[in-house]
Amino acid sequence: MKFSPEKPALTGETLDSLTARLQEQGEPVFRARQILEWVYKKRVTSWDDMTNLSKPLRTWLAETFDFMPATLVLNKHSEDVTDKLLLELRDQSLIETVIIRAPQDGVGIDHSRKTICISTQVGCAMGCVFCASGLAGLKRDLSAGEIVAQLLQVCRSEDARTPRARMELASFDNIVVMGMGEPLANYDALIRALTILNAEWGLGFGARRITISTSGLVPKILKLAEEPLGFRLAISLHGATDEVREQIMPINKAFPLAKLLPAVKTFSEKHGRMITLEFILIEDVNDSLEQAKLLRNIALDLHAHVNLIPYNTVEGLPWKRPSNTRQERFADVLRAARISVTLRREKGHDINAACGQLRLKTEKDRELAAV
Repeated sequence: MKFSPEKPALTGETLDSLTARLQEQGEPVFRARQILEWVYKKRVTSWDDMTNLSKPLRTWLAETFDFMPATLVLNKHSEDVTDKLLLELRDQSLIETVIIRAPQDGVGIDHSRKTICISTQVGCAMGCVFCASGLAGLKRDLSAGEIVAQLLQVCRSEDARTPRARMELASFDNIVVMGMGEPLANYDALIRALTILNAEWGLGFGARRITISTSGLVPKILKLAEEPLGFRLAISLHGATDEVREQIMPINKAFPLAKLLPAVKTFSEKHGRMITLEFILIEDVNDSLEQAKLLRNIALDLHAHVNLIPYNTVEGLPWKRPSNTRQERFADVLRAARISVTLRREKGHDINAACGQLRLKTEKDRELAAV
């Protein structure tokens, strides 16, 4: 399920791979760094902007590489200052990237902390019953260049919005790989993309500020534990027992908690970092106090942080969020055990910010327009 574009994306090239391509053309080694500096440090938008390159070299680059494989189609702004970027790829596939702002006391929105949520696949094959990303199934994996392009589009968007962004290499504070798709199912492209984002010749973004979320692909979690770059890990748990988890997450049949939790512990011990347990609270499914107590035991054993996420309603799905009172009672069970816990408040509901919602709506609108 891979798309083969006419030209590879420049944003998918590493310093080594680009250097090798340039050397084949008889260009000096230092040209690769110059080109990547134009892309990531100066964030130019065309080949002609690379003014210290010869015209023949710029012509060759334009004929060889796709400068930007993801085009901004729509940027929706929420009342709670969440932005959702809808991007179109070369095959007209749509993906979503979300900017989650957390304004700080005493400073304006331009100085808010920003977390960028990126996608790794067009659609998703995991079949989690509460998620909009997988409603139309998996279309294909993203290339490393398409993954990186999402962050560059965010940078461009922020550069245009505020002068502060232009002064920063990466105009955001955290990256979470929690958008459309199962990141570890597209493992090689994911690691290549994050290597580019982390490298000093790329965006120079620290691995400790990058969190990879997975629904529980145990072999890939163990493989990720062996990676030299110490990314953070989040587990989409959503159920504290196999019975509850299987009801909403088909992956639990292949990787039940007895396999998943030891793998998570291995990762945590290998990197010496607190992992995060993501737990979407769904009314009458996993929001009972019994589930809270079992989640407490798991979190204590793993020394994990817990993100409690009240369900974000998706059109066409039957699930509902618990009342605020029920949410707080659930969280209190964890707090009483002195577990680090965040009870998230809804972000971006007015712009369809749950994973896959805006993409699905846009695709439906396109289908209707074509009739």
